[in-house]
Amino acid sequence: MKRLIISCITVLYAASLPVCAKDTDKPKSCALSTLAQPLYDAEQKIQYRQLDNGLQVRTLPLKNTQAVSIASQFDVGSRNEVKGQTGYAHLFEHMLFKGSKNAPGDSYTQTMSALSGQFNASTFFDFTNYYLTIPSQALELSLWLEADRFRYPTLNETTVKNQQGAVLEEMATSIDNQPYVRKAMEFLLSQVEGTPYGHAVIGSVEDVKAATPESLNAFHQQFYRPDAMQLSLVGDIPPQTQSWIDAQLGDWQAPDIERLQLSDLKILPKPVHGEIIDERGPWPAVLFAWHTAGTNSADAPGLALLEAYLFQNKSSLIQGTSLKDPDQLLSYSIPLTMAHHGMTNLVLVPRARTSLDKLSDNVESLIASVAAQPIDDEQLCQLKQIWLNKALSTLDSPSQLARSLSATQPRDRLHPLTEPWQRIDAVSAKELQAIAQKYFSGNTVRLDLLPPWYIRATKSILEFLPKGMTDSLEESVM
Repeated sequence: MKRLIISCITVLYAASLPVCAKDTDKPKSCALSTLAQPLYDAEQKIQYRQLDNGLQVRTLPLKNTQAVSIASQFDVGSRNEVKGQTGYAHLFEHMLFKGSKNAPGDSYTQTMSALSGQFNASTFFDFTNYYLTIPSQALELSLWLEADRFRYPTLNETTVKNQQGAVLEEMATSIDNQPYVRKAMEFLLSQVEGTPYGHAVIGSVEDVKAATPESLNAFHQQFYRPDAMQLSLVGDIPPQTQSWIDAQLGDWQAPDIERLQLSDLKILPKPVHGEIIDERGPWPAVLFAWHTAGTNSADAPGLALLEAYLFQNKSSLIQGTSLKDPDQLLSYSIPLTMAHHGMTNLVLVPRARTSLDKLSDNVESLIASVAAQPIDDEQLCQLKQIWLNKALSTLDSPSQLARSLSATQPRDRLHPLTEPWQRIDAVSAKELQAIAQKYFSGNTVRLDLLPPWYIRATKSILEFLPKGMTDSLEESVM
């Protein structure tokens, strides 16, 4: 049963160069300039261009490699979908692997496989990205294939029907056949109903089934455009690369349709308590959520550190409560971070002797402790160092680095590696305290995930038995 619980929770839940900032105003124990220097060194090697059609290109040559990673991110996701067309961004991502004007059918996947290429894609609320790693000798061919599928995808009855089936199967496997997931997802989305983020990225069964070649082609014409694309290449980059890019993408004209411009959501946070019952549920659990802010917000860096401190790092407060005589079996937290909104999530699975109310009290207590008093300098420094270590780890993976560069925020256009770090490094303990008070204190959205009645009844009885007895029973079941 423990494996099933883990599976359920996992499914429920991606100008001139500045000099390295000095740490003269920071505690001596938190001098991170030397550790951060590789970000500055790597950034100085990035070549940035913007084509006349608005397409942004970043190339980062690496020595001692014979491969190149390509990442293409488009500023289109589920937030761009209109009523009756939910799931189009994700469905269209599937379509781009199924043939284009000069590479019909499975030509793309067959060619990449023959080259020993590694390729994939993903869709989210704000973006769709495509990425691959191939031998550098195949770069010209790969750029040609990428341009062909982005510009001239094949959209016919056969391919659309085929990929509708693939998406519906994915929806069934990852959502509808998993306990709690569909209802919990709908509950969270209902918190922002009526906004561009108010429906699931994968869409609804009805809308996916209703898609046609004509409607998908209209979606392509409106949103797959050069001025909504960031292209990044990292690795062994031949001297002719820029001319190859110009040849394949330089004459791609942006449509006259104006690009969608969104504003940050105006959500009034308030406490909410709901419950769902799933006859397939193996054990109770509780989902907590807090409305926060998007990546464009001035609070975003502090939120990233606070979320890690509360729920995500191995040394987080919630993990600290699990080290000795814990009240929960499992904890899981992956925040939903969007451009114009954010939602921190936490899922807890209780021990047999622990009620969901007890878990809720524990979480509220942790939040209250951070809201009441700023964390100390050593803890703050540790949070920044953990963030920095993750950022530095991307430098060791050309594929991850290419994807990171293609996801650059507009404000970081010329400094995609260092400006995010500088914002993190500038966060103070008082800011974290203020963010905890603003977004977390008294604004908890709670959803109880409940199994069938007989499991709930057994659980209620166990809560009143002596601790040693419940632990023994629990271990025998799990």
